[in-house]
Amino acid sequence: MPDSKIEDEGRFYFEGEWFDSNPKMIGPATHAFWMASVVFDGARAFEGLAPDLDLHCQRLIRSASAIGLTPPITWEVVRDLAVTGIRMLPRDSQLYIRPAIFAEDGFVNPEADSAKFVLAILHSPMPRFKGFTACLSSLRRPARDMAPTDAKAAALYPNSGRALREAATRGFDNAVMLDPNGNVAEFATANLWFAKDGVAVTPAENGTFLSGITRRRVKELLRSDGIAVEERAVTFDDVLDADEVFNTGNYGKVMPVTKIENRALQPGPIARRAFDLYMEFSKGQNVF
Repeated sequence: MPDSKIEDEGRFYFEGEWFDSNPKMIGPATHAFWMASVVFDGARAFEGLAPDLDLHCQRLIRSASAIGLTPPITWEVVRDLAVTGIRMLPRDSQLYIRPAIFAEDGFVNPEADSAKFVLAILHSPMPRFKGFTACLSSLRRPARDMAPTDAKAAALYPNSGRALREAATRGFDNAVMLDPNGNVAEFATANLWFAKDGVAVTPAENGTFLSGITRRRVKELLRSDGIAVEERAVTFDDVLDADEVFNTGNYGKVMPVTKIENRALQPGPIARRAFDLYMEFSKGQNVF
């Protein structure tokens, strides 16, 4: 049985060693520290299940290449290390799996071959299927020629943090962010969905936001269940006029919105069905 320290923190892997607490890896000269040459991914494990773990590991490798790093590891090895780490902890643990690749050397442009890999497997409770509130942010997602939007890059997230702070000052939990053209991109922390007249709608991929792995999985599950799914340009008025609004993302999988600006909403049947379908799918993703 793991000791309480491991229970509290999780497991960490870096340069061939496993650690019980956060390893010290970088210094002020590390390129990632001052030039943000970091990509990461996030997967979940709960009740011995790790849905789409392979897809998250594959995306990590693509993200590293997108910012000019030579991945020092294959996605298969990342997956195997993640499974090893998950199995070190109790089967009923609720875990956030976060592999990352970062550059050690470089000036502005990172030295591609200086890339290093680290894996964190953290205790992180799964949120219940409960509502959150959201407002429109004054901040936008960047265009693909303005930032590394084809990667899950750490450099993209400070703007999400700013949007969350702005929302919090207004008394909301999250924020809807637009793209450079004024259409809805996503929430600050997850992909956005809404339902109208029995149809599930999500903004079409346009290179300004990350099309999440959970988003794609839910899209497939809803369609296979006979629910129509549209991917198209979405305005904020569309969201305000929706029958229900929800998100998809790795952290909570599917979460309903209970208030959007001044409009109160109830968790709706399509969001509930998406959540149930995802959890049913997850039962086939056992890692023990």
